[in-house]
Parts: sequence; C-alpha cells; structure tokens
Amino acid sequence: MEKTSVGKQIIVYATLIVLLIFALFPLYWMLNTSFKSQAEIYSMTPSFWPKHFGWGAYDKLVNEKNFLTNVKNSVWVSLLVSFVSIVISMLAAYAISKLHFKGRGIVSKGILYAYLMPRAVLFIPLYMLVSGIGLNDSIYGLMLIYPTITVPYATWMLISYFKSIPTEIEEAAMIDGCTRLRTMLSIIFPLSAPGIAATFIFAFTLCWSEYLYALVVVTKSADKTITLGLSDMIVGDVFAWGPLMGGSILASIPVIIMYLFTSKFMVSGMTVGGVK
Repeated sequence: MEKTSVGKQIIVYATLIVLLIFALFPLYWMLNTSFKSQAEIYSMTPSFWPKHFGWGAYDKLVNEKNFLTNVKNSVWVSLLVSFVSIVISMLAAYAISKLHFKGRGIVSKGILYAYLMPRAVLFIPLYMLVSGIGLNDSIYGLMLIYPTITVPYATWMLISYFKSIPTEIEEAAMIDGCTRLRTMLSIIFPLSAPGIAATFIFAFTLCWSEYLYALVVVTKSADKTITLGLSDMIVGDVFAWGPLMGGSILASIPVIIMYLFTSKFMVSGMTVGGVK
C-alpha cells in the first residue's frame, strides 16, 4: 500500500511540475526576449538564453518612451477607482445580503446583468458622457467610467461573502446595544476582510488591464495608461519586441506585488468558531 501511495504522489508531483513549466514558459520567454538584441530576436534560430545580454529594451522604455508616465497613470487610476468601488460595493452588498426590502432580488440580478453587459456596447455612450462634461482625453474620464466595470463586479462578489457570515453574530451585537451601522462597521466588515481584500485585488486588476475604454477616451500621450503605452510600441506591422516584452514584464510587477502583500488576507473561514 505504501509503495502504491508513493507512486501516486510521484505521478501527481511530476504532473504538477510539467503543468507549472507549461504555464510559466511564456513568462520566461518574454523575459528572455527583453534582454536580447533586435538581431537576435529576429534570428531564424531561436535561443533559450540571450547570447549577448543587454538592457537596451529597458533603456528605451525609460528614456525614449513615456512608459514610466503610463505606469504612474495606471497606478493612480487603478488604486483610486478600486478604493472608491470597494467602499460603494461594501455598502450595496451589505444592504442586499443582510437587509430585507422589496425588490432585493431584482436589484441583485440587475447588478449581475450590469457587469455582464459587453463593453463594446457601452463605450460609445460612456464616451459621449465624459465628452459632454469635458473629461475626454483625460485620466479623470477613465476614473469616472471605470466604476461601471468594477462596482457591479465587486458588489456581486461581496454579496455572496456577506451572506456567509452567520446572522447570529449580528443579532448578538444588537442585543449588546450596537446599532445597525456600528454592527456593519465594527463586526461585518472586519470579519469580511479576506473577501474585501480579494475583491479589491480583482477590481485593481480589471482597471490595470483595461484597454477598450482607455483607447476610446484618452489620446494624449501624457495621460495614457500602461495598456495604451504597450500598444503604441506596435507601429503598423513593425513590432518592437524587446521593449514590448520588457514593458509587459514590468507591467505585471505591481499586480504580483499586490497579490504577495495581500495573500495572507485571502483566507476564508475567519468566522469559523465565531458563534458558540
């Protein structure tokens, strides 16, 4: 029996290693390409390691492109929109999941349908909106329309999480004299920290990787986000593969850092044992 169990474990781990290599190889190839010269990139014989290791692609990103400005714009927009969206979504999700009022089911489904609405249908009216109030060609226009993506998504995510918190905890707090507002702020939201952290990360990622709205709203180079900065490296049928791959690697770093720092909060079950 032990030999059979060990054999199964070896097969499982070997399979996982193969799948991990398969998943990480594109990232490695991007990193590998970013350190190659243009001649080596277009060589007919691909190399799995740069023959002449160089920082030329990253030098172009910093000194010749507006890449750092694009990164700053994306960080600013993504953080602000995600924070505002989470605040709005927490209140909306709590009302839908914990309060009983007429039309609660319709509102809940409406939020889901709003998230599922294709962006290709919405970008024209949203552009007309930001253009009408003078925020077109500006990151402030993106800050106005990005919540149409993040708020429905974050609200729908938090509704299911708030529903998992036992009602007995709220009832016990109210018996002790807590108001509905204090119960929400002091008990429900702290217990929901893992779900809120995870939802914030996903909302940040949605803003960080968004392309269509940014393409329609922003044309000024100084206000372009990172997705537009990367797309500007493709001119006609000419691809600046080195800077493009280097920029893609750098673009993934803030999201990775955010996942690393908040991964400890992304643990469910904080309410286990909360009710005796």
